Amino acid sequence: MTVPIDPAEFLVTIKPKHTMYQTTVLDADPDTVWAEIRNVLNLVKILFGDTVGNSHWVDGGSPELVPSRYEFTMLQNQGLVQQEVAGRNEVDRSLTYRTLAPVLCLYDYVATYRVFPVTNEPGRSFLEYRREFMVTDDAAPEIVQGLMAMMDNQISVVRDYFAPPQQ
Repeated sequence: MTVPIDPAEFLVTIKPKHTMYQTTVLDADPDTVWAEIRNVLNLVKILFGDTVGNSHWVDGGSPELVPSRYEFTMLQNQGLVQQEVAGRNEVDRSLTYRTLAPVLCLYDYVATYRVFPVTNEPGRSFLEYRREFMVTDDAAPEIVQGLMAMMDNQISVVRDYFAPPQQ
């Protein structure tokens, strides 16, 4: 006996993955920058400032342990962000982190930042920031543009953080 196969059972919906690649030059040497942002919780504070609260390591995590879980709360909507440092390379001055649960309609978020020396300008650094993410099916169409605008602004926030104080 042959059982009919319904082709609809084998349809796969492909969802778009959004990618951002950002760079900036920082007015601080690579060792100084890396010392500040190798601990991802410091970067969270730089990126989000007073809009986050209760940022901390969980499940025995720490800046020295990879993988290492951490979380923080978005104060505007009380959304809990759960992330994990998935990799760190001290020689290359790079760190990769990812989300562990959806937040702000965003999921499968993976980011890597890396600090390079600016070889012809001692005392300056080049920051490279790569991010990939997907959005949930129920996300409003404008959410991707909003998320990308927020992330685009964050590279400027990091640049400004390492800028020399105004005289």
